[in-house]
Amino acid sequence: MSTAVVPDAESSMPEERPAAAMPAAGPTDVPSPGLAAHFYLDDRIAGIEKDHIFARTWQLACHESDLVEVGSRILVQVAGREVMVVRTNDGLAAHLNVCRHRGARLIAGPEPDGKAIRCPYHGWTYHLDGSLVGAPEGKTIPCLDRPSLGLFPAKVESFLGFVFVNLDRNAEPLAHMLGDIAGMVGRYLGPELRPVGKYRIYDTDAEVQDANWKVIVDNYLEGYHVPVAHPGLMRLLDYQRYTVTTGEHYAYYEVPLRDKPSANLLERAYQRLAAPMPGLADTDKRMWRYLAIYPNTLIDFYPDHVLAWKIVPHETGTAALPGAFYARPGTSLRTRLAQRLNIKIGWITNDEDAELVARVQRGIATPGWGPGPLSRREAGVSWFADCIRRDVEPHLTDNEARGGAA
Repeated sequence: MSTAVVPDAESSMPEERPAAAMPAAGPTDVPSPGLAAHFYLDDRIAGIEKDHIFARTWQLACHESDLVEVGSRILVQVAGREVMVVRTNDGLAAHLNVCRHRGARLIAGPEPDGKAIRCPYHGWTYHLDGSLVGAPEGKTIPCLDRPSLGLFPAKVESFLGFVFVNLDRNAEPLAHMLGDIAGMVGRYLGPELRPVGKYRIYDTDAEVQDANWKVIVDNYLEGYHVPVAHPGLMRLLDYQRYTVTTGEHYAYYEVPLRDKPSANLLERAYQRLAAPMPGLADTDKRMWRYLAIYPNTLIDFYPDHVLAWKIVPHETGTAALPGAFYARPGTSLRTRLAQRLNIKIGWITNDEDAELVARVQRGIATPGWGPGPLSRREAGVSWFADCIRRDVEPHLTDNEARGGAA
């Protein structure tokens, strides 16, 4: 794990939603190069990512507040599979959303309760833990071996109240991978968080942006573009006190708000009203924090709310951005007002970023383009590129690794 303070430089700032960060490296560090164009454009690489990244990493599914009652369940897409996450009498369970009989989908969306999981096709019924209860007219089914016909399991874990699933049953526990994070931001999180507004992490109708998922993550991981592209953030955040901490599985950022009042009425009102949620320290009042968990989970920590979201690939050149806003119980009226202003500021930044990533996606398709050298302020992009190369390149031919055809 390493920590760096952004060196003194011209004014420039990290972004809000989709939450930019401005990673930096020490003055003698040279960032490794960004990804070549074919990593963002090649359908075969997208297939490798599905099998060797998304099927083997922890994927954000929901928050525990989405699964309040025993039997409540939600549905999440992971590496081309549908995974059902359900609240059981003993905690949480995750199963592939397919009946072991004839392959019907078991649920079509979130359900608030239920004592069992029943297939709507022939009525095969499963306990919440996935074990098969029985089948109608079971005596007519030769070789109906109930112990061997439970639902296909997935690994599930709640980390500080957020629920993650992993198709790799041998995956390292998430709490072990992210142990350092609990001390950094644990006071913001927990099962007691409650959603703010209508959005949910498992939404299937989330915003879609016209860029490869990695272009969108790259954009989150750097703020080098902020002086040009995000004037609002330039007025709000104190760039020269920006820090970044990177670990094997995450990148974590902190940046304080400026003391100088913004010239923008909306931003100035937020600066004046900003107040921490219950459980936060007074020092959190003027600090924004960001966390990227490899490969595609992003969590923003503000004094007034938490935003948890992820980047989900659609086609090679598009990705969805489902996410939700959360606050701690007992949040004051003043903090709720600041929260509304902050979320509005975030949507403005999001619209700016949506246009930027679409420009990048079109531009990198230009024949002959290759990545230029990265600024030290783009060290997060470098970290992410190294992770992608580590997971993808072993599955490429030498020609493919150079950007050629299979």
